[in-house]
Amino acid sequence: MAAVAVGVFDGLHRGHQAVLATVRARALERGLVPAVVTFDPPPAVVLAPERAPRRLQTLAQRLEGLSTLGIERIRVVTFSHDLAHEGADDFVARVLVGEVHAAAVVVGEDFRFGRDREGDLSRLVERGARAGFSAEGLGIVGEGGRFSSTAVRHALDEGDVLEAARVLGRPFALRGRVAPGDARGRELGFATANLDLDPLQQLPADGVYAALARVAPGEWRAAAVSVGTRPQYYEDGARLVEAHVLDFTGDLYGAEVDLAFLARLRDQEVFADGAALARRIALDVAATRSLAGGATAERAELLRWDVGQRR
Repeated sequence: MAAVAVGVFDGLHRGHQAVLATVRARALERGLVPAVVTFDPPPAVVLAPERAPRRLQTLAQRLEGLSTLGIERIRVVTFSHDLAHEGADDFVARVLVGEVHAAAVVVGEDFRFGRDREGDLSRLVERGARAGFSAEGLGIVGEGGRFSSTAVRHALDEGDVLEAARVLGRPFALRGRVAPGDARGRELGFATANLDLDPLQQLPADGVYAALARVAPGEWRAAAVSVGTRPQYYEDGARLVEAHVLDFTGDLYGAEVDLAFLARLRDQEVFADGAALARRIALDVAATRSLAGGATAERAELLRWDVGQRR
């Protein structure tokens, strides 16, 4: 039997973490397995793709985060138009009772589910009483505003990665695979890894950032990261994420890399020539080295899940 949280959990921010902490507490109290039912793709991507919010995490990042936060069983429900037409009671019977064997269910107090969002917390409590599980809703969690995925996206749109980290409880991290670029960074003396990202991935505002880059399992290095259209070279360029990994000489092509954003350094700018741009990048690298502390082990605490609460 399981104590189960239900939701998309995009970003796994501190509000989500409060729900998951309650699930772990119920599991400990009652000898249950802490579990999560989550959805991929997120319902909005299927039901209203033109209005769907951008994603804060890949599914793999979400699953890794859930495991890190003590969740032992995860059911990923593939959201589709067929599922959207399933009634709330049928979802309870099929998934919560039939698949994950829920004995306790924890959701946010505004949780809705089932066809036309017909199910809410009161209905979940009612159905649970009949099916043999308890159900509870967690109220709003936040300091100076609600911790939410929307709040994280707003902070990132403003380039405020410190505020995003406060809401998330850790630095915002992108994940992508390194793809070939046009080598302009290498020509300037600062080779970059160009990330191929999900088109629906949320990005920070255009600018230059100090970050940590995961270049191999457990290996994090300081990185100066550019997000933007490279206005030095293009009037209407594609929006790219490029990372110059400090003190790294290996080959990252084809590798999966995480970038954890620590601080915004400056806006994108246009310089008089390549030499002026290179001088500015050198300053960005120096600032990144100061903020990120060089390569990895000494600065690993920056990536802890409670970073936002410790600031």
